[in-house]
Amino acid sequence: MAEQTHVLFVEDDDVIREATQLALERDGFVVTAMPDGLSGLEAFRANRPHIALLDVMVPGLDGVSLCRRIRDESTVPVIMLSARADSIDVVLGLEAGADDYVTKPFDGAVLVARIRAVLRRFGHAGGAQAEERDTSATAGVLAFGDLEVDTEGMEVRRAGQPVALTPTEMRLLLEFSSAPGTVLSRDKLLERVWDYGWGGDTRVVDVHVQRLRQKIGQDRIETVRGFGYKLKA
Repeated sequence: MAEQTHVLFVEDDDVIREATQLALERDGFVVTAMPDGLSGLEAFRANRPHIALLDVMVPGLDGVSLCRRIRDESTVPVIMLSARADSIDVVLGLEAGADDYVTKPFDGAVLVARIRAVLRRFGHAGGAQAEERDTSATAGVLAFGDLEVDTEGMEVRRAGQPVALTPTEMRLLLEFSSAPGTVLSRDKLLERVWDYGWGGDTRVVDVHVQRLRQKIGQDRIETVRGFGYKLKA
């Protein structure tokens, strides 16, 4: 029997927590729901879920801090839940290592679609077998100055030293390295890396590019105003 996807859900509102847990379980997910950040961290360490849904404003240990703690220990995908689309909390959550975010109130079908999109990128989709990695990067080791990208071993080195990337950051770098010198729009990156079949918030792209620059070199990815980003060949 295929393994079911285990979701850690941290939300302090009892109604939202219970309703969302039931909705996710109806879609075949196994859900561990916790009311605060500290119990959420304990549950994460005890259960090692496939994905974590973290509300930003939870007591004890807020969602952003919890995301940082999880990211210190694991590359498991994290989706932040925020009550305000224009909140600085969204950016803080992404900077803390979250892979995506959903604004409350959310439609259950939209949340499930976003969860499945993230899981597909991480090779785990509702218990299905991991799919083949979809990238146009040429197999082998690609070199850009002191940066080396091993597209088969999924490893990155800078000046000979290994660079630790999250799966989302790795997919983003693969898109850039598959077409060095070519400008990739934010919308195209949302579609290819985040699997968005609909319009999304480009802040997700901007923050991940910023995080990637910090790891591979600030000048390696160039901003082309009004168009997007490109990797310097």
